[in-house]
Amino acid sequence: MKELIGTGVALVTPFTTEGKVDVEGLKNVVNFQVDNGIDYLVVLGTTGESVTLSKAEKQLVIDTVVEANAGRLPLVLGIGGNNTEEVAQEMQTRNLDAFAAILSVSPSYNKPTQEGIYQHFAALAKVAPKPIVLYNVPGRTASNMLPATVARLANDFENIVAIKEAAGDLVQAMHMIDSTPEGFLVISGDDMIALPMTLAGGAGVISVIAEGFPEDFSTMIRLGLERRVDEAYSLHYKIAPCIDYIFAEGNPAGIKTVLHSLDICGDTVRLPLVGVGKQLRDKIEAFVTAY
Repeated sequence: MKELIGTGVALVTPFTTEGKVDVEGLKNVVNFQVDNGIDYLVVLGTTGESVTLSKAEKQLVIDTVVEANAGRLPLVLGIGGNNTEEVAQEMQTRNLDAFAAILSVSPSYNKPTQEGIYQHFAALAKVAPKPIVLYNVPGRTASNMLPATVARLANDFENIVAIKEAAGDLVQAMHMIDSTPEGFLVISGDDMIALPMTLAGGAGVISVIAEGFPEDFSTMIRLGLERRVDEAYSLHYKIAPCIDYIFAEGNPAGIKTVLHSLDICGDTVRLPLVGVGKQLRDKIEAFVTAY
């Protein structure tokens, strides 16, 4: 899927200080990405705090992003969970006309075996009306999707077209790149190793840090895809300190602090998440000011 090569951004869901979805803030975020070189947008993923949103709020976020994007960039929608039947039902009933693909996370909490992970995604692939991007993030799900499982799914289902690989393990990512069929995309879900993964044959990144620095981070990935290694790494090391900052006290509290420092949207997060502490806030704001 050529639309998913390059830099995708995992959109935040801005909130007002009263805790409501900030529609104008979300429009600002979308326009900032579109205007600064991002290749596609991911809606209602981890960074979007989707698990804290009501059904009505999720629809509001979808409607706002679709309207603000106005067909300018491909959109990917997050639909996942640990109840296979419920996820399958949402995939079949959600209006996906505006979306190029579905991002679906491996089930959390249940801790399925590799066979369970395979059967979960097999069931989804049989009913999904759009191509599926697998999402492996064992730090959140407590179960790792191994390269052999990814390769099996990629070979068995033509509509499973990619994986967002966020285990933070470059060796595992390389095994996925090597073992999956031609045309299957291995996309980094870890900003710090996005460039080496791209240079190893990956398709780019679904990024958090790029939401605050879209022009430079997307340029870095393009340079990586073109194998312009020195130029790409110069941008990597320019941004790298802030990658550490934005994850130090949890995502999306960190990236929302960046966006607030840029006057794009507020930094409110929903419980059980809380905003970053003063010491980290000062570091992020200083980085943004000096950047």
